[in-house]
Amino acid sequence: MNLQNAKALLTAVVVSLLAIAFAAPANAASSAPLGFQVLCLQHPEECQGGGSASVSLTAALLSTIERVNTQVNRSIRPQDDRGGDVWTVGASSGDCEDYVLSKRRALINAGVPASSLRIAHVKAQGIDHAILVVKTDASDLVLDNLVSNVTLLQETRYKVLAVSGADPMVWR
Repeated sequence: MNLQNAKALLTAVVVSLLAIAFAAPANAASSAPLGFQVLCLQHPEECQGGGSASVSLTAALLSTIERVNTQVNRSIRPQDDRGGDVWTVGASSGDCEDYVLSKRRALINAGVPASSLRIAHVKAQGIDHAILVVKTDASDLVLDNLVSNVTLLQETRYKVLAVSGADPMVWR
């Protein structure tokens, strides 16, 4: 192992240990998933709220949401994490939370307020899954890597286990 790889490994271990040390208990209502907490320690800019907690649903906004959902679903190759649960923004391959984070980043870049974008931990056919929810004045819209179309949260068959709030670090 060369010095650069050793430094990267040491950094990853330290960040993981800090996340564990400062994380709330796993059953706490306000605890973000550990993988998200590690991402936030490494990239705090990805974990900020801001702006309105809900947006007005317009034809232009719906078009943007649909475009982002389609583009990200097509740009990431599905691949399960190997080992730990690693949350990555802008991945070329990854699992559900990598899709969520990339969609969240793209929508924020398109002008959607970060606080209106919620990450939800759901059960999909008995399997843990992550989706992105856009809080609007009309309904909660779901962007999902398992479904090509944007759907209404109440029309999914998912059981919502936890969801981030307007502050992405606070989950309920």
